[in-house]
Amino acid sequence: MLLIVVIYWLASCLSLPGIDGQQNPTISFITKEKVVSIGDSLEIYCQVQYAKDYPVVWTKVNNDNPNNALFISRGSTIIVPESRYSVRHDEKQSIYTLIISKVQEIDAGEYRCEITTGISSKVSADVQVYIQIPPVISDNSTRRHVLCVLNTSYPVITYVGANVTLRCYGSGYPPPFISWRREQNQILPNGMAYFRGNHLRLDNITKDHRGTYYCVADNGVSSGARRHVGVEVEFPPFISIARPQTGQALQYDADLHCHIEAFPSPSVVWLKDGQVLNDNQHYQISIFARSDEFTDTTLRVKRIEKRQYGLYTCRAVNKLGQREETIELVETVNVVCPPACNVGLQYTSHATRILSSFLYKIAVPLSLVLSARYISYA
Repeated sequence: MLLIVVIYWLASCLSLPGIDGQQNPTISFITKEKVVSIGDSLEIYCQVQYAKDYPVVWTKVNNDNPNNALFISRGSTIIVPESRYSVRHDEKQSIYTLIISKVQEIDAGEYRCEITTGISSKVSADVQVYIQIPPVISDNSTRRHVLCVLNTSYPVITYVGANVTLRCYGSGYPPPFISWRREQNQILPNGMAYFRGNHLRLDNITKDHRGTYYCVADNGVSSGARRHVGVEVEFPPFISIARPQTGQALQYDADLHCHIEAFPSPSVVWLKDGQVLNDNQHYQISIFARSDEFTDTTLRVKRIEKRQYGLYTCRAVNKLGQREETIELVETVNVVCPPACNVGLQYTSHATRILSSFLYKIAVPLSLVLSARYISYA
């Protein structure tokens, strides 16, 4: 008798089948991991056996706080007050299907099918759900002189010879690949058309490295994301002139041209024999800032006199240095056009008007005198 009691006790503890005619509940199938897009419908399956008298529960696991799991359903009854959730129960095959309609980003995570077999005993199986999320480029760098914050309102400002690192990070699922390109497909400073990686290094930077750089995040979902950042390089002035010598005839205008490249924008002066020139009856100075980095300036020498021939200096200065170029104005026999064409015609026309007025003043009295003499002889 004692032997029979011991055998029964062992069977109940070990849950061996066949002693009392019952099987332990089990989960025979659970959906493998799922990848769905936002807005889709999601179905995950849990097939159980020997669980007719046990509750089957769907929960969403909270790995950060396991005691705060989201209980979604019990049997075929929805617990959570969310209309997007539903459960379909196939009694014949003992399948509990959790359905989530209009999937959102927050639906990503780990879901658990669970059979409660006792106060402290459970049988469970998990399925991971991934939501395809288009890439997003984040602004999570610290803005320093050599670091890039991907904020289009604030360009990176550096100087010639410095080392600059442009940093770009993206999020999404699958995790996006980050690549770098330049505006209008210019070659990157490393000699490549594009660079893959979060950090783009620009070492020993030059003025040719300035411009717009694009960070591109792509994970195959939608068309990807793109952000741009401007790199501004401070550099001392560079001056170019069309020719070192310009000729013009006496009493005609001459234009001296100077093209300047610098950042920040420079102050520009013209000099003659070491003396700074200003606008007056002999000179006219024009300065055109075509952009933050390009400046054109023209010195017009008006109605040249002998003493105005000689060397003229175009000088540009900013905080990083100064540069100057010299142009020699020489006398020629022929009139150089432009700019003297219109000026010459203007001067000729003016002289003609003076001469015509003078001749008119002489001719009228002379004609009166001649007329009087003719009448007297008659």
